[in-house]
Amino acid sequence: MKGAARHGRFPHPIPLRRVGEGDFERAARVFHVNAGVSAPLIELEAVHKRYLMDGVAVHALRGIDLAVARGELVAIMGPSGSGKSTLMHILGCLDVPDSGRYRLDGIDVTEMDADALARTRNRTIGFVFQGFNLLARTSALDNVETPLIYAGVAKRERRARARALLERMGLGDRLGHVPSQLSGGQQQRVALARALITRPPLLLADEPTGNLDSRTSAEILDLLVELNRSEGVTIVLITHEEAIARRAGRRLRLSDGRLDDGGPAR
Repeated sequence: MKGAARHGRFPHPIPLRRVGEGDFERAARVFHVNAGVSAPLIELEAVHKRYLMDGVAVHALRGIDLAVARGELVAIMGPSGSGKSTLMHILGCLDVPDSGRYRLDGIDVTEMDADALARTRNRTIGFVFQGFNLLARTSALDNVETPLIYAGVAKRERRARARALLERMGLGDRLGHVPSQLSGGQQQRVALARALITRPPLLLADEPTGNLDSRTSAEILDLLVELNRSEGVTIVLITHEEAIARRAGRRLRLSDGRLDDGGPAR
């Protein structure tokens, strides 16, 4: 990686500002927290979620209330079993609450069927995971391009967008490399580019630095902070590391399925 990109600073802004169509056109517009927009991007009201494990009911979420404004960078912390993964699945429209409401940019997604939830995810949400989740035998360029295939974008356009985004991630000389030929930090940059290729207003990052060394973790975190500050991307970050959570604008804690809003990160 060369120059500014090594430290998570882009020589040019990432092009995230194209809008979608239909109900989620507004959700694809990017706003900062102080832009004067009153309605949150994320609203959870009294959300409960239960699971049956070996015939025993497990109450994963217990009446979660949460509002996240456009342009916020929020960190969610909590011990294993606290409900972090369940909350992330609901925020990402991978699951639905048993009771309560989830509004995404003012649209109630609680009663959506599986197809509608899938369309919402593709248009509105980018995901970054601890394990990268890249296609093992597929080049960096093709990995990043994949979401645009499902979105119906023409090959020429999707290839140009994927190439431009990887170049801005400092990976212009790694376009043809498969994941096994990339370092952990490079793989996470590819995963981040893939999450951003559809230009979503919301990025959900689940322990994105968990498999990285401290230096590479800092670089990935710098990228996330830069995206939030310069592009206005709303980011919800799950982490167990206090040092990472302190970089967020707000820090939340989950314990036994209950959420404590700890206020601004310190």
